[in-house]
Amino acid sequence: MVLTVGTVQYSSQSGEVVVQNPGFVQVDMPQPIPGCPPGLEYLAQIDQVIIKQKKELFEIFTGCEMQNKYHVYNTLGQQIFFVQEDTDCCTRQCCGPLRPFDIQVVDNYQREVIRLVRPLRCQGCCCPCCLQEMEIHAPPGQVIGYVNERWTCCYPKWDLLNANREPILTIGGPLCQCKCCGDVVYNVMSADETNEVGKITKQWMGLMELFTDADNFSVTFPVDMDVSAKAIVFGAAFLIDFMYFEQSDN
Repeated sequence: MVLTVGTVQYSSQSGEVVVQNPGFVQVDMPQPIPGCPPGLEYLAQIDQVIIKQKKELFEIFTGCEMQNKYHVYNTLGQQIFFVQEDTDCCTRQCCGPLRPFDIQVVDNYQREVIRLVRPLRCQGCCCPCCLQEMEIHAPPGQVIGYVNERWTCCYPKWDLLNANREPILTIGGPLCQCKCCGDVVYNVMSADETNEVGKITKQWMGLMELFTDADNFSVTFPVDMDVSAKAIVFGAAFLIDFMYFEQSDN
């Protein structure tokens, strides 16, 4: 049985699906797929997910950085994952958006299906020897890929690698990461950067951007993309969120 609660509409700027006011959704546990890491069956038959960061009232009113939490939905408004950052208070306050973290991705049955591991690194072209990177585990303890920031002078780029550190995809961002006037789109390209295969879109939230750093993202990819590659693209959205959109505008 599937219970669907929520409203789905299309973004006026990007044409992508946006979930508004989603409620609690319970979906059946998917059947195992041969060769698919346990829990990633949810991603196997879809071509888009919507990531909605939970707004923390305590953080809004005090400015004290809390653990990030997210709900992940399919285009029908059904929740497929819940995501929570695992860091201590001192790390969050002292390191800010550059903080190292473990992010746990659990399904509706409380199974941890993906873990994102980010060490402490610098950011920007001034430190090319200490750029951002992140490991993607599925299940926890088994690395399926990496997201590595590439050293560039202007346009941000990330290389997506498989478990053997072989390049499989590239993500390219715009010169301006300003979130004050519209969606910010990051193109997911083939490893040789000749074909666009998907997008990570930071969705503009209007005046809400002035009061909270809680962000919404949509992630699109081909429905027939390898499920591990989908998980790596999905994980890259969280690294981008921390790098560019976690500085509160309070």
